[in-house]
Amino acid sequence: MNYLLNNEVRKSNKIPYIQVYHSSFVNEDGVDRACGCPLLPLKSHIKGPAPVSDQDTTDIVDEAITFFRANVFFRNFDIKSPADKLLIYLTFYINVALKRLEGCRTLAEGTKAIINLGLEKVPVPGESGFPFPGLFPLPQSQKETELFRNYLKQIREETSGRLLSVAYRPNGTPNKWWLAFAKRKFMNIIIP
Repeated sequence: MNYLLNNEVRKSNKIPYIQVYHSSFVNEDGVDRACGCPLLPLKSHIKGPAPVSDQDTTDIVDEAITFFRANVFFRNFDIKSPADKLLIYLTFYINVALKRLEGCRTLAEGTKAIINLGLEKVPVPGESGFPFPGLFPLPQSQKETELFRNYLKQIREETSGRLLSVAYRPNGTPNKWWLAFAKRKFMNIIIP
């Protein structure tokens, strides 16, 4: 049956429209914002401005890692909520992190590479090096700039820790089904 559907599409020369995965955090009432981005709760032990979420709930980092392998193939991303902007940023960050992990053959080497990535300065909208100019509004004050920078730093550190657990197997060897995605360009952006 599936073959027939694919064959029908091939005969009609119509390419089916495939949508990206969007964030489930559509209604973020009562959530603080910085640069138009909701500061969503995280299941995190890392100190930062993000509110702490329950350990048994899904947070934006879980969504980004879960949807990464599907969303990385898209060149366009239809934004349906402010949380989608954060999902775009995290998908790009996961892509950068996987690129850094690409040559690391052990979990120890990968951890070292991720720590070095975490020590880099985190650019915010309006600064050079921010990957998506125009995605987030410019900060209105120095306080908002630092709040957003600290949130991005916290969410990047949390994403890095969780990414290591999927990019490497329990025995410390690379998971080729994850590291193969380091070669992909998300939204056609070249990673330095």
